[in-house]
Amino acid sequence: MDTPDRPEAHSEPYDRPAGGWGALGAVRRTFRLHRLPIKGPLALLRANQHHGFDCPGCAWPDRNDGRTVDACENGMKAVAAELTARLATPDLFAAHTLAELRRQTDFELEDHGRLTEPLCYDAASDRYLPISWDDALARAAAVLRATAPEAAAFYASGRSSNEAAFLWQLLARAYGSNNLPDSSNLCHEPSGYAMKEVIGVGKGTATLDDFDQADLIVVIGQNPATNHPRMMGTLHAAVRRGAKVLAFNPLKERGFVSFADPQDPAEMLTGRGLAVAHRIYQVKIGGDLAALKGVMKALLAQDAAARAAGGAALVDEAFIAAHTEGYAALRDDLAMEDWALIEAESGLARAQMEEAAALYAASERTIATWCMGITHHEHSVATVQTIVYLLLLRGNVGRPGCGAVPVRGHSNVQGDRTMGVTSRPPARWLDNLAAEFGIEPPRRDGRDAIETVGGLLDGSVQAFLSLGGNFAAAAPDTARLTAALSRCTLTVHIATKFNRTHCYPGQLGLILPCLARTDRDLQDGVEQFVTVEDSMSMVHASQGFATPRSAHQRSEPAIVAGLGHALLGEAPIDWLGLARDYGRIRERIERCMAGVFDGYQDFNARVGRKGGFRLVNAASERRWATPSGKAQFRVHPVPTDGPVHRARAVWGDTVLALMTIRSHDQYNTTVYGQDDRYRGIFGGRHVVLIHPADLARLGFAAGDYVDLHARCDDGEPRSVHGFRLVPYDIPAGCIAAYFPEATPLVGRGLVSRYTRTPASKEIPVQLARSAVQRAGGGR
Repeated sequence: MDTPDRPEAHSEPYDRPAGGWGALGAVRRTFRLHRLPIKGPLALLRANQHHGFDCPGCAWPDRNDGRTVDACENGMKAVAAELTARLATPDLFAAHTLAELRRQTDFELEDHGRLTEPLCYDAASDRYLPISWDDALARAAAVLRATAPEAAAFYASGRSSNEAAFLWQLLARAYGSNNLPDSSNLCHEPSGYAMKEVIGVGKGTATLDDFDQADLIVVIGQNPATNHPRMMGTLHAAVRRGAKVLAFNPLKERGFVSFADPQDPAEMLTGRGLAVAHRIYQVKIGGDLAALKGVMKALLAQDAAARAAGGAALVDEAFIAAHTEGYAALRDDLAMEDWALIEAESGLARAQMEEAAALYAASERTIATWCMGITHHEHSVATVQTIVYLLLLRGNVGRPGCGAVPVRGHSNVQGDRTMGVTSRPPARWLDNLAAEFGIEPPRRDGRDAIETVGGLLDGSVQAFLSLGGNFAAAAPDTARLTAALSRCTLTVHIATKFNRTHCYPGQLGLILPCLARTDRDLQDGVEQFVTVEDSMSMVHASQGFATPRSAHQRSEPAIVAGLGHALLGEAPIDWLGLARDYGRIRERIERCMAGVFDGYQDFNARVGRKGGFRLVNAASERRWATPSGKAQFRVHPVPTDGPVHRARAVWGDTVLALMTIRSHDQYNTTVYGQDDRYRGIFGGRHVVLIHPADLARLGFAAGDYVDLHARCDDGEPRSVHGFRLVPYDIPAGCIAAYFPEATPLVGRGLVSRYTRTPASKEIPVQLARSAVQRAGGGR
């Protein structure tokens, strides 16, 4: 994999509130940079509104409370990148070979702007050249017909709509493949798996209204001020009315320390923010399960003391008896857990966990939320289940103001999975597809994202098609993966902008430009809308307003249908007819949902209502869709055998635990700029945040440049080079670096147990002094 040139980063303290004037100023600068004097403000007023468009950023729910603006800084950066006046026309690719483009940073690649025409890779010139839509689809279909279905993979990003995702999985299955890796495989797969085992449903059990009633909100492994800033408005409002927020996170993120709501006149006038987190518990990387067990152990001890003193019980044993199984084993396990081990593995003092338990016991209604800081670990399934156990101990599932909330990343990643984008579909879903469309979908399990990476590396996957996304930058083994993509017979990318993965086309490499969430979508002259599902199972409409920048851009449903028509013909599926009217797609979705997901009745009529509708969530009604009909407690030991433990057993205490993080100028793999102002990092991204004690212990100084060498179990060499050391408030033995720059350190075997999600928040690494000592350096 080529090493892009990079600017040099510097650090300086940032002591202003998150949000506030800083956020407003950033939005203004973003609109100016993308030359959006009118479209920018219009987008600000239309984002996440009834009859408006759903923000293409995070999956936080819409308020629908009549407020004029329901948007955030990072959402507007995503929107501006779609509306931008910058265009990646064929002239760009005529002027640059792919060898040249690979030298650009991820920010520079996407900053070229919106793709305007279909492109086909020409190996002789090492350039993408324009191609007609008919030729592009015909050539892709010809290669697919010559490829065994099990050798083709259909990846889906969580930014596509329900309608596009449904057609995408239908295309794959009508062709004969269940190889449907998706971005859930790379982010929240452990949440769904863990929750389904414990409470019978793999989705969050709370709604936005519950946040308005909660007394305590526990935020675990999450940085909402950067990753889903609209959540900060919800937390801010909860604290203002008297609720408490507890944050468990290795970094003391700025949004927890001080946040100013841009819609709060008093805070904007004074320039002062609110301390959103009542307490911040800086757990060690990988220490969340130990910390949660410590809180539960303390809770049970406090419960016993309260009962002995004649006080009220702190554990809801009536709920536990009526609704759960396995409590006795969990109780006994917690009693036997050693406090010394819990403290060592969590990085917290016993007194901190006892304090958190007391705060939890004092709360009548509690919500727990988490994100990839929990799911990107080897023991992530056990950790998610332990979060749910903590809630179950006090009956905090299935009543107002309570619940378990995995906060999804991409705006429709949950909806894509609901639409059947999965390599392991339920039998009922396949039965419904067969009955509805007259096809016989494959019944064997397909490849998930990690299995797709393996297939690309060993050559058993020869065709890779992507509905959005930046797979090579998001998936493990980046350097080997990019080379493997170049060996494919076919790569097809449906995309709004050019990105790193597109730099590595197959023998037939196609880029197909699609409409964005903000674009008007006309089919046969009739304006269409699409639908999405947020983190709390609300399904609602999204309708763009901007005139597309190119007549050659097509909607995602139209592109997928066009490929289906070219590959499989007109029968038994009328692909082009479905694409002419998205209401027809939703009618088919409704019928295919029977017995799979409840709540899609009258889909077309109900989705047009303000706020849309919520899918049925049995656990939120205290109906447990488990084999026994009850929620399940299980015993999970404190991990002492994780990837960092194993590496230290071989390499000693010079091994550090690395977690990859986003900057504030980024959304997933999309980088909007070189700054991370909330953490005080400016002008570059090749940095390592490290505790001052580790700097001294390892013989480095602030500002030194280092190479990072992964120490994964497979022994394969994986390194990144030329990262600058920045002293930071992070637990000793732990470091942090931005992705996708640090993603090449993740081996495909470094995954969560049971779900194979990359464990990119717990990478064992060693540091070595680097030859790169200045800006613009390479290997």
